[in-house]
Amino acid sequence: MSDFEPRSAAEPPPPAHGAAARKRPKPGERRVQILQTLAAMLEQPGAERITTAALAARLGVSEAALYRHFASKAQMFEGLIEFIENAVFSLVHQIHEREAAGAAQAARTVGMLMQFGERNPGMARVMVGDALVNEHQRLQQRMNLFFDKIEAGLRQSLRQVTDASGSATPSVDAQMQASLLTTFVVGRLQRFVRSDFKRLPSEHLEASLARML
Repeated sequence: MSDFEPRSAAEPPPPAHGAAARKRPKPGERRVQILQTLAAMLEQPGAERITTAALAARLGVSEAALYRHFASKAQMFEGLIEFIENAVFSLVHQIHEREAAGAAQAARTVGMLMQFGERNPGMARVMVGDALVNEHQRLQQRMNLFFDKIEAGLRQSLRQVTDASGSATPSVDAQMQASLLTTFVVGRLQRFVRSDFKRLPSEHLEASLARML
């Protein structure tokens, strides 16, 4: 999955239907192509539950060809979740290296999550569970764990702030703030998905963060 990278703001959308099938992929590239196509299908506003038949048709291959690379559709979604985890936590690590712990570090983490969702709408659907309805329960559990880790990172960022404030319960205060910020991120991403990607997560972000931090 190393070739499956997040889309930058200026990058054009994936190829139109059928375009991906015109070139025969090199050995080992088909798996990445399947995940890219699944992500592109999730970006369609109002997209219904994606079937393996529809995915195979989009790729111009048989369903059997899909199962040569993935044992199940759940495994395909796990591939997308793995991509989300690797991309986001790599960016979190960069933020922690470049920004000292504190409110600014937490704000940058939240902003990065909003940007990631905006630039990768299909991934946003996976992150908030919209794309996982009626799929295997372990997929939603894995995304729940993802946000638990995000919250833990925010708590770590904010602990220094609550310590410096002279709070009698700095750990509790940092946990409350981290929980609030994580809920804010999930809520903004859910609104983005439910508005068919019209209400951007970053809308009035600085003002919102100023109130919470």
